Amino acid sequence: MQRRQKVLRTGLLLLLAQIYQVGLSNIPPVTLATLAVNIVLFLQPLERLDKTCISVTECLYRRDWHRLYLSAFHHVDDWHLYFNMVSLIWKGIKLERRLGSVWFGYIIALFSLLTGVVYMFLQLTLAELLGNPSHKQSCAVGFSGVLFALKVLNNYYHPGGSSNIMGISVPNRYACWVELIVIHLLNPGTSFAGHLAGILVGLMYTTGPLKKIMKACAGGFISVTGFSGQRNSYSSENFRYSGYPSHPSRDYNVYTGGLNEEEQIERAIRNSLNDRDSMEAFAHGIFLS
Repeated sequence: MQRRQKVLRTGLLLLLAQIYQVGLSNIPPVTLATLAVNIVLFLQPLERLDKTCISVTECLYRRDWHRLYLSAFHHVDDWHLYFNMVSLIWKGIKLERRLGSVWFGYIIALFSLLTGVVYMFLQLTLAELLGNPSHKQSCAVGFSGVLFALKVLNNYYHPGGSSNIMGISVPNRYACWVELIVIHLLNPGTSFAGHLAGILVGLMYTTGPLKKIMKACAGGFISVTGFSGQRNSYSSENFRYSGYPSHPSRDYNVYTGGLNEEEQIERAIRNSLNDRDSMEAFAHGIFLS
């Protein structure tokens, strides 16, 4: 039991160390607030996981609608939290400074809801097409669905470059699809539908009508700042946040040891697999949506 408790603290300690290395002053306010909410709800969950996870049966049929939001902000264990929050730090720093805090907060709030809605739609569709009602009962928690949506946005606003996925260089425009497949192949018990839901929500924003609908609903009270919502092109793989008038360029390699997001997560995975207990946790839902 002592060994298990020690392992379960490791992910949270690594996350706090990561936040310390980046520096609180370097994390934009909405990203920082989102981190804080996830950490607080991990330490003091509002409900048990079986009461917060989202599924067709619990949310749609039994009309337990509060799961739409609760599911995104609760995590299985501290490794699940660590991987998701490290990813959030990277995406939040880029996107929040690119779009502005108010609009980014709007995105976080709406995407947290929409990924759950799309997840239920996908699971309901699979259940009907395959004649397998278990898809309706499949329950998922975690922020990774939202993170997949943010990854689509990040690749849209910062095109070009490549990501290192399991030692393979993949163009960023295809990275989310490759990650979707790789994660599912390595960990079949994870929520494929949850991750796919995030990608679809991201595409609804970048290539569909979602962004226009969000602007219309905001009624002019919320606007995209930074580059006035215009897509910009960068040929450099290592984007240094140049072009933000109120934020001078910084070299974030000093905080990350020169590792990008995927390399940090891959290193953390390798470290976690060195321990039998953390390997079991990883296999049972580290990347749950």
